[in-house]
Order: sequence, then structure tokens, then C-alpha cells
Amino acid sequence: MRRGRAAGVPARAAPAVGQGRGPALQVALNGSRGAGDGGAVPLSPADLAESALAAVAAGAGEVLVHPRTPCGRESLSPRVVGPVLAELRGAGVRVPLAVPAGVAAEPDPAGRLERVRSWTVLPDRAVVPFAEAGAEPLGRALLERGVAVDAVVPLGGGAGPEPLARFLAWSPPGFGRVRLVVELAEPDPALVAGMRWLPPVPVVLYGREGAAWPVLRLAARCGAGARIGVGEVLSLPDGRPARSNAELVAAALLLWGGATTTAGSR
Repeated sequence: MRRGRAAGVPARAAPAVGQGRGPALQVALNGSRGAGDGGAVPLSPADLAESALAAVAAGAGEVLVHPRTPCGRESLSPRVVGPVLAELRGAGVRVPLAVPAGVAAEPDPAGRLERVRSWTVLPDRAVVPFAEAGAEPLGRALLERGVAVDAVVPLGGGAGPEPLARFLAWSPPGFGRVRLVVELAEPDPALVAGMRWLPPVPVVLYGREGAAWPVLRLAARCGAGARIGVGEVLSLPDGRPARSNAELVAAALLLWGGATTTAGSR
């Protein structure tokens, strides 16, 4: 793995690719994975930085990282989030960095608010699951700190209407730094078509495990952003185990190009 890093921590990254500059391809570096999930999963901050650099070199426009304590627990503590972000930026990762802000990292809604308000090193984006209580005030607190919000809403696969209703009822101080991230249980074009009446914000589509690659193809056909990486899927489109996040990103871009070419020829 990588040895050493560039000195200094660069300034905050430029606005996310998905904000008015074309669809974003975000790499999910680690997600909920651990050491038992295989060698493709980066674990230490140094390994995360190396994986991020390789994924960006392969074509990823954004990086999603789940900061963890040394014992492997997700955390929103500034003593955990700050060093991971500093490691990635110090290593030369220049694309926008996102972190999750959900129950897995802090079960208590009030605790999540306290944590994000205490961050000393800020990510560019934070992922806020609208299936969880306290999403609305958490999103506002992040926006007030200058952190863009990825509002995650699950659709299909038994997901109820509450997360989407909660997002629609939310009143942030403007939607300019808000993005709707839709987790699809299956690549259902009807669900995507039904989002046309939603607020005019960028949309990212993603699926997990068996749904990951079909949903990415749908995102390409729809002109939406997408997410891929070992945090979502451990295999390539042909079923072979992925060796790295960079390999998943390269496969995603190849698939993306084929899907958009097919859609454009119709």
C-alpha cells in the first residue's frame, strides 16, 4: 500500500460534479464492509487514501468514505472524521469528499447534531438518510456549516413512502446545495419517471449488491449520477470478484458509456 504522502492539507474541493456540471460518479470506498469482506476493502486511513487516489485516477468524480475508529466502529466524532479527511486531502485527493451522517455512526439524533456541529475539518458533502428520524434538522445544520447534503431516499423493495414524504416536506435554506440520492432495490424505470415532479435538484441513483450494476445502467440511461465501489458491491458486472475500487470504477465507466450510447441511438 501507499507509503508517505504530500505535505500539507489542501483547501476544500471544488463543488460536486453532480451540481450543474454533469452526472457524478461517486466511489463508495468502504461502506459497512470490514476485514472479513476481502482484500478489496481498504481499512486504514492510509489504505483509504490510496484507494481513493486510484479510484479517482480511474475516473471517479467524488469519494464517499465511512470514517471508523481503530476498532472498526463508524463514528461522527471530529477526532475520527477529521484525520480521515485530512489523510485523503493530504494524499492529493482533489475531488469532493463525502461522509455519512446516519444511525450507523451515531444512533441518537441529538448526538448526530452535536457531532456535526463539532467538526473541525469539514467534508464537502454529508449523506443524510431520510428514512431516519432527525434528518431534517441534521440537514439544515450541515447546510449552515457549508456542507452540501446528499438526501438519501430508498424506493422500491418494500420501502415505504415516509422517507420521500419527509424529504418533500423538508424546508432547507434553498436547494442549491442539496442532492437527492435514491437507493433503488431494483432498476425500475417507472420509479425514476415518477420523480420528475420532485424539486429540481441533481439526482444520484444507486443499488446494493445484485442491484448495483443494473441500477448504474439505469442511471446512465436517465442522465443521473451514480455510485459504485466496494461499499455497495464486491463483484464486477460479469460476476468476477473485484480487486479494488479502481477496478469497479473503470468497469462502471465502461458500462456507463455503453448504456448512454444505446440510449442515444433509440
